Formats: sequence, structure tokens, C-alpha cells
Amino acid sequence: MARGLETFLAVFMLGAATAPGAADPLLREFAVCAGRLSAVMEDQWMFDGPGSERTAEELAAVVSLIDASMPAGDGRKVMAWRIDAKVAQRGLLHQGRFAREPRLARTAAARAEALAAGCRDLLFGAGS
Repeated sequence: MARGLETFLAVFMLGAATAPGAADPLLREFAVCAGRLSAVMEDQWMFDGPGSERTAEELAAVVSLIDASMPAGDGRKVMAWRIDAKVAQRGLLHQGRFAREPRLARTAAARAEALAAGCRDLLFGAGS
């Protein structure tokens, strides 16, 4: 695990332990990113095989953050966030590849990439 990620997780867990309920927005962000990266990985299985290996590692990192920060009993809520995000990301990826209108395809593809990049920035910091 990257040193910055370890520090972030330690600070996060300390904050979660001292402020019950405060971790929920960050947990939701982790869950949404897991859903998005899952959709990207599945898209890459079809269109960019080697890219899926890196995305699988990123997804595993996000899932470990979810596991470390999820309170008991929140599994259903977290899974719902993941599924909703995955469906939305899959829709953008589909439009980006198959939309008949080129402008719509470019916009959807750019949005899908921006959302996935935001998740990667959450893990590795901006500019990674």
C-alpha cells in the first residue's frame, strides 16, 4: 500500500472513531468509486484487456478502504451506492462508445473518464 494511502487511512480511521457518523460521506465516496471502477474494468475486459489489470488493482484498493471504514450493518447501503454508480458509469461508457451522435459520444466518454480519474485521484492524489 502506498505510504500516503496508509497515512490517509490512519487519519481517516482516527476521525471516524472520534466522530461517529462523520465517516458516512467518505464511505459513500469510496462506494461510488468502487462502482465506477468496476464498470470501467468490465468495459476494459471487452475493449482494453491490459488496462483492466490496473483498474482491478485500483478497485481492490477502494474495496479495502470500504472494508476498513464500513460500520457493521451498512453493507446493504454501501452495496446500493456501488450498484447505482456502476450502472451510471456503464451508461456513460456505453454512450461514449455507441452513441450515434459524435458530440454526445465525446461528451459521455469525457465524463466517464473524468469520473474515473476523480476516483484515481482519491486513491493516489491529483497528478498521479
